[in-house]
Amino acid sequence: MTLEILTPDKKVFEGEAKSVTLPGTLGFFEILNNHAPIISTLNDGKLTVRGATEEVFFIKGGVVEALNNKVTVLAEGITHK
Repeated sequence: MTLEILTPDKKVFEGEAKSVTLPGTLGFFEILNNHAPIISTLNDGKLTVRGATEEVFFIKGGVVEALNNKVTVLAEGITHK
């Protein structure tokens, strides 16, 4: 699936991912390839991208949308570990 992570300032990540784990408002959840369509709010916390390698980001709230194997994360702020 294709993943984009955006902040108001810039595009932080764009690429292929096998899975992404996100800090949802009601707890952590994971989005995998062919996931059902979803829109969710996000809390501050750790976002993990698993693809050829694993990357970890710390986001400051936001929203995520998954639709047709494209996942878009709109984060209010972010730091890369």
